[in-house]
Amino acid sequence: MIQIFTNDDVIRYVYEETSTEENLLIEDALMAEPELMSFYLDTLEVKCLMNKIERTPSDRTVQNILNFSRNYAASPSV
Repeated sequence: MIQIFTNDDVIRYVYEETSTEENLLIEDALMAEPELMSFYLDTLEVKCLMNKIERTPSDRTVQNILNFSRNYAASPSV
């Protein structure tokens, strides 16, 4: 039986969400199907780039939080 793998299967493989048996089958498919291998390499690159993204809040957001903190009067529990 010929196993057909989709891009979704490759994404699961990249994120290590496949079984050991599936890994072997997907690796065979990657070697046999140039388009699937190309998608796999692109997916690895995107994953790597996404891991490098650093998000920081805007200066305005930070100032709003600091202003709220300065103006917050902690009231004692009754």
